[in-house]
Amino acid sequence: MSPRARSWLIACGLGLVALALAAGPRGGASGRPPIHLVSDMDAQPRANAQTASAFFYDGATMRLPVEGTVARGELRDAGPFATGTDATGFVATIPMTVDDAVRERGRRRYDIYCAVCHDENGDGKGLLFERAKVRTPSYHVDRLRQAPDGYLFLVITNGFGLMPSYAYPIPVADRWAIVAHVRELQARRVEREAGSAGAPAP
Repeated sequence: MSPRARSWLIACGLGLVALALAAGPRGGASGRPPIHLVSDMDAQPRANAQTASAFFYDGATMRLPVEGTVARGELRDAGPFATGTDATGFVATIPMTVDDAVRERGRRRYDIYCAVCHDENGDGKGLLFERAKVRTPSYHVDRLRQAPDGYLFLVITNGFGLMPSYAYPIPVADRWAIVAHVRELQARRVEREAGSAGAPAP
């Protein structure tokens, strides 16, 4: 290697070392502003949410979605499965196949979202009753035993009284699974009551 080439390599190496020292070690604290090699995404015109804007005709910074657009994962049909209703009103039965897997799924979702107020047996004596003495309606009253499945689905979807809507955290299929579990709780209670009524007196 010629002396000239060696000098050129040494100069380049020293330049790289100087550049690294100027940039500072990764993660090191510095009171100086950061170096923005490409500042397009770091420094750009922007607006804060819920602020006024002189650019748009309505004076609002935040814009409404384009009419007819649907967020990903939010597309819903208008059939009985998604609404719990048909042309005659509430659907009488669950509009999907109910097997052991669906019932087990409903039991698990019920334990997570419903049992805290309705208790695990559906008597309405959950934590809300234990701590605040506010009793949640029992699933074992005649009104709810005789209610169509679509009614129970709509209550889960939209809420009722002190109960909020659970449309956001519980998907449609899981709401129907919870309805199936509630019906199973009611059926078991009816069987126990019938057995107790038919048992001979001591």
